[in-house]
Amino acid sequence: MISLLQSFGWRDILDILDIIIVAFIIYRVIILIKGTGAFQVLVGLLIIFAVFLISVILKLYATEYIFGNFLSSIIIVIIVLFRNEIRRGLIEVGKNPFAVAQNKLERVGLIEETSKAVFELASKRIGAIIVFERNVFLGDYLKIGTKLDSIVSKELLISIFTPPSPLHDGAAIIQKGKLAAAACYLPLSTDEGINKKFGTRHRAAIGLSELSDALSIVISEETGNITVVQPKNVEKIKSSDDLRNSLLKNLNYQQEYKQPLIKTIYELLFGKANEK
Repeated sequence: MISLLQSFGWRDILDILDIIIVAFIIYRVIILIKGTGAFQVLVGLLIIFAVFLISVILKLYATEYIFGNFLSSIIIVIIVLFRNEIRRGLIEVGKNPFAVAQNKLERVGLIEETSKAVFELASKRIGAIIVFERNVFLGDYLKIGTKLDSIVSKELLISIFTPPSPLHDGAAIIQKGKLAAAACYLPLSTDEGINKKFGTRHRAAIGLSELSDALSIVISEETGNITVVQPKNVEKIKSSDDLRNSLLKNLNYQQEYKQPLIKTIYELLFGKANEK
């Protein structure tokens, strides 16, 4: 064992480090696109690559020729299929990497405005779904809706969901502290174990939680009840304090996307550290 360790040189250590870095980057990319259409595309590409390897091993020349030609242009294919994800990643890299985290008061303001809007909508029995994007990008759902890119305010949220607003049917998605889009349509859950009292809005919020880590606030049009939906967790909200506490607890990532470069690189490789 000692002689084996002594035989290791700087080149060997750098090669191991290189493999570890690439493995972590691949892992973080998969986490980033999981729950989006890009993830299914990536799975499809991996299946094609597996079929190609099998055809090489079994000497299936026709299959090897077809898939080999396809994979020879894989870089162009990846650029075309993942152009939106690549563009988004380059935009993030181009932002000021040395900016400090925004003041936590802004997060509190976001939660306060959202809470006020939610309880006013509930008091009027106006149905709504407000979605907070967390680590999984919700770009596929943003495309379907109407882009807003606005500051979150009580008045804006109420105006969106109050009929006959053209945006009231669908979900409003909050991304990085801003109201990114409204009238977004979410996937309905097909889980037969869902409470039969839940309507379409709840099924949509649960469906989204099955495909991402998003947090959704659902207001029932029939009862005015408020529910917070997360992956494997449906929480009934009884008071404004309950809602504020739930959002403060579960949206710690919000408004902290501007951070030092070293922290950004660390989180890319190792993920975010759990806050205490």
